[in-house]
Amino acid sequence: MKSLGIYLLMLFMGVPCSNKTNQIDLQGHRGCRGKMPENTIPAFIKAVDIGVTTLEMDVCITGDHKVVISHEPFVSHEICTRPDGSLITKDEERAFNIYKMSYDSLTTFDCGLKDHPRFPQQTKIGVFKPLLSVAIDSIETYIKRTRISKVNYNIEIKSTSRGDNKYHPKPEVFSELVLKDIITRGLEKRTTIQSFDKRPIQYIHKKYPEIKTAILVESESNPKKVIEELGFIPHIYSPYFKLIDNNLIRFCKTNNMKLIPWTINEKNDVLKMLEYGVDGIITDYPEKIKEILHVNIY
Repeated sequence: MKSLGIYLLMLFMGVPCSNKTNQIDLQGHRGCRGKMPENTIPAFIKAVDIGVTTLEMDVCITGDHKVVISHEPFVSHEICTRPDGSLITKDEERAFNIYKMSYDSLTTFDCGLKDHPRFPQQTKIGVFKPLLSVAIDSIETYIKRTRISKVNYNIEIKSTSRGDNKYHPKPEVFSELVLKDIITRGLEKRTTIQSFDKRPIQYIHKKYPEIKTAILVESESNPKKVIEELGFIPHIYSPYFKLIDNNLIRFCKTNNMKLIPWTINEKNDVLKMLEYGVDGIITDYPEKIKEILHVNIY
């Protein structure tokens, strides 16, 4: 715990943190979900202004095969309302299947005005789910105009074996659609593709080895098993932060994988992750975490 004590002393004295802390990859989860409607262009722009190094986002596929930024492959009752402004119930939300809708019809659902029960500090704004291509172009234009440092993109492919051809195309098609938006914009070196579903990660590793990959882990505490099932060493191991222990730290270092846990919003948890020596932090509150890190990211 000696290093944590030194870090805390430096933090409260206003001394810049160590080189390791300066290298932390601060990732804005769904943009900055604590402050702005998730996975929206305003959320990404806000996160850029805060100074994240990476924008984390989720993608799904519409019925007309467009890549749209959305955490669920349906119109969630928690954040969206119908075109007429009425509420969507939890029981009926899956009927609004994005993979069965055209993108134009999807844009008629508002996903920014409804109060979020878990994020009451969100700024409410009328907004719809953006296309990945439009979001990236908007972010890159903003960065160029404001002369802010370039950011990286951490894009999660939202697929499951049970969802194939029901909520999304098969992994190969899904992956190709996403990568087309990335490659045509020359963003290969600034993009990581992550997923809980091993299949798209395996496909990308084989066909596009230049693209960084991250395996998301929710509950499996044996990293060796995860990697054996995956069949290769990804660039990043990204577990739920409570799975991190010394064994996982050693495993990632031994296998030359970066360790970037999700989703960390509390100060004590951040400090614990710094003590472990993680390579990045995914958070709903990048401004809050940046202050805790006590480092000027850009």
